[in-house]
Formats: sequence, C-alpha cells, structure tokens
Amino acid sequence: MRMDPISLYDYEARARHILPHNNWVFVEAGAMDERTTARNRTAFEALTLRPRFLRDTTERKISTTVLGTDISFPVMISPTDSHLNAHPEAERATARGAGMSNTLMMCSTSSNCSLEEIAEAATGPLWFQLSHRGYDLTENLVKRAEAAGFGAIVLTVDAPIPTPKERDIRNRYERPGEYGNFRASLNPAATADGVDASQAWEMPPCPPLTWRELEWLRSLTDLPLVLKGIRVAEDARLAVEHGANAIMVSTHGGRRFDDTMSSIEMVPEVVAATGGKVEVYVDSGVRRGSDVLKALALGATAVAVGRPLYWGLAVNGAEGVHHMLEILREEFNRAMAYCGQNSVDSLEDRLLNIPRNWGPFRTENDIADHLPL
Repeated sequence: MRMDPISLYDYEARARHILPHNNWVFVEAGAMDERTTARNRTAFEALTLRPRFLRDTTERKISTTVLGTDISFPVMISPTDSHLNAHPEAERATARGAGMSNTLMMCSTSSNCSLEEIAEAATGPLWFQLSHRGYDLTENLVKRAEAAGFGAIVLTVDAPIPTPKERDIRNRYERPGEYGNFRASLNPAATADGVDASQAWEMPPCPPLTWRELEWLRSLTDLPLVLKGIRVAEDARLAVEHGANAIMVSTHGGRRFDDTMSSIEMVPEVVAATGGKVEVYVDSGVRRGSDVLKALALGATAVAVGRPLYWGLAVNGAEGVHHMLEILREEFNRAMAYCGQNSVDSLEDRLLNIPRNWGPFRTENDIADHLPL
C-alpha cells in the first residue's frame, strides 16, 4: 500500500508525475531566468530558528485572525490562476480543501470558476483578489464579490504589464477552460437590446493603476483592502497613508518579474515602515511549517501558499489541498514547541538567527532596526 505524502515535497513529486507536461511547467516555472523563484526558497533556508527548552509547551495556541477573520493557523491559500490545470473541479475543490482546514482562501480574478461558484462551494472564509481591468470591469468584480460574501478585496499592485513566462512560451502553453468571472452570462451588456448574448467580456490590456485608482476603489466598497505585491518601505508607507488595511508581501512566486529580492527578505522592511498600523502577510516560497514561524518572527501576521495548492489538487483534489495544509499545521505546531512558544499572539524576540548580509541588511544594527519590537 502506497504511503500518503508526509511533506509538501512529497506532494510536489507526485504532482509532477500526474500532471501533463505543459500543466506542470505552468505551475513550476518562474519569470525569465527564475532567480527570484529560487531565491524565495534559499532566503527562507538561510534563516535558522533558536530553540528554547525546559518550558511547558503542552498547550499551544496556533489559531489567529486576519482582518478580524478567524483562521485555525496562520496559513492561507494565495490567489492563483487556473486551478483547472491541476483538477477538473478547479477552484471549487480548492475552496473545499481550505474550508476543511478552517482557513482562508484568496480567489483569483483569473480563476476558471466564477467567484459566485467558488463562494457556493466554500465552507471557509474567502477574499477576492482583484486585477484592475478598467473602471467598468473592476467595479463589476468588486460589487459581485461583495454580494457573494467575500470578506476583503486583495488588489494586485505589482503587475503593470503582462509577463508571460518563457517556459510557457516555448511550450506553446494554452490555458485550460475559460475565465470564469468573464463569461457572457455575467456581462450586463449581454442583456441589453441588440447585444449578442453569446459574447463574453472583452479583456482589455492592463490599464494604469496608481494611488488615484486606489482612492476610487475605496469609494466602491466598505470591504477591507489588502495590497498584494508591495515590497519596499517607500510603497508600504504610501499604502498606509492611502488607507490600506493590510499588505501582502509577494513576488507571485517569482512568476511575474525576475531579479528581485525574495518576499521573505522584504518582510522586515515593510513591517518597520508600517509601524504596526496594518497587518502584513507574505507568500512565495513557504514549504515547511518552520517557514511559517520564521515569517511570524519577522513580524508577519500570516503566510499564504500558492504552488503547493496545485500539488494537493493534482494528487487528491479537495482532500489533497486539505492534507497539504494539515502537514504545514503539524510542522508549524512542532516548530512552536521546539522554540518554547505557547501562542502565536505572544512570540518572543530573538527566535531567529539572521545571517550577515541577508536580504537588504548590511550590518547587525540594520537587522535590529527592522525586527519587530
């Protein structure tokens, strides 16, 4: 009898054998030379934990909240494109798997299922990732997300132009299925007299997205606003000034742009710049429960995973997503015990060894200045 996967890397290996070549490469590949994709892992691996013993850690609290929403541990599902690459039920299966683990799923504008279909399948909280596509399309998406019960808008800010991955171009990759959020039946214009009801939305090129559009977006909804893709202190300060409720530090797993620092390397800078006024999350490169504790020790409230959800989907659909998350839960819980920590709400200082010249830091004083108090 074949053993169940016992790590996310087991899921990765099995998914690689299961998925068709082009689908696998779509999931695996990063932008250009894929240096940022690799750095997302090596930067996590360069950080080491400082274990503490002779403490009673029998009871450990690992549940937390994100923007007031309860989640069972500080790991969420990142917004990612085209889950049909991994499973016939696409994002509906992902939503069920996240709900089984009592955590939150962020749903992509470019999902195969519509946001309404995902909401119908979900048993846990949902946030909607928004890609700005012009005023009409964006307003339509925001209003629909609000009506469907999504708890926040996650605006992607770091995709000013399309960036196809070179490996996808070489493979002549074709996206499976449709854009669920832009079916003809969801287009208000399709109901107008003289309009062909079979015609879907026309997807415009990426329009400019500036702080001015952020103010306009704020006027559309009272939902909390998360800015995804902020990576430097300067933009983090501006995000706070413009009323963002949270920031997600993200490189899209290195899939959009190469030759940048990893997400985890920029967390201390963003946390310091925001001064505790907003929550900070991080994705890109999380593969172990110890990575979760490292991110929290640097000041993040929670992390999110992207590629691993495809691995879980490919291996066993919703149950695979759930089991993948449960592996992270067990590993994180174990890391808490070995570091002598009883609650994510009161982590001690000095949980990490940070190498000299790690990330943007150059001296030990630089590191100290950017760590959370």
